Amino acid sequence: MKNLVAYITSGYPEKSFSIDLALALGNNGVDTLELGVPFSDPVADGPLIEKANHNALELGFKFKHLLEITKEVAPKVDTLWMGYFNSFYQQDMDKLIPLAKELGLNGLIIPDLPHEEALAYTDLFKSNSLVNISFVAPTDSEDRIKEIISDAQKFIYMVAYTGITGSGVAEDLQPFLSSIKKYTQTPVYVGFGVNAKTAKNKVKGADGVIVGSAFIDILLKDKLSYTQKIKECSDLAKIIKNEINS
Repeated sequence: MKNLVAYITSGYPEKSFSIDLALALGNNGVDTLELGVPFSDPVADGPLIEKANHNALELGFKFKHLLEITKEVAPKVDTLWMGYFNSFYQQDMDKLIPLAKELGLNGLIIPDLPHEEALAYTDLFKSNSLVNISFVAPTDSEDRIKEIISDAQKFIYMVAYTGITGSGVAEDLQPFLSSIKKYTQTPVYVGFGVNAKTAKNKVKGADGVIVGSAFIDILLKDKLSYTQKIKECSDLAKIIKNEINS
């Protein structure tokens, strides 16, 4: 069974909605949830996620809201935080990581924290039984891929192409996948550009997919009620889970 990871922007449009949406996704095919931490300059994300980030901040998102959402969601759905390093660093990593574990979180995804700098936090993560998800990109050399994934846990985030999330660029991922899988038994999940139309092709040879912009696109539809947004996201999750396993 191949896995589906879903990204949502925490606190958008409000905290209670994020909790309801997260739990609904967990009941409709999502294996792992990424709670996105709104940030003013989300450099790895496309225009949809960037807009949701800015909207959440304008609506008053605070880091404490992430903690409150996590407390309600993480005990029921496998949950990770996805955010930029400054958001976590400002909270004091030595205090934040133990708190995250206490809330039931299982790990973090930090796209702007280079592998070499992440090594400084290895012991902190391990001592709290949390994972720091490893990224590999098509621009990485084979030696660098081998180094990055040498201690990868839970899954490896394989960037499907060089660029930003959500643009859906088509590429032959098989050579890249092969260069990763020859060095690791850790599952490899494909992210960037995955939606209902591309999921079946993107997951070939991989162990799962990571979907963000396709869900955020629904959340940004102002004409939909909260109930309608949750239903559309749940339906999308079921479609993609079926596509990657059919």
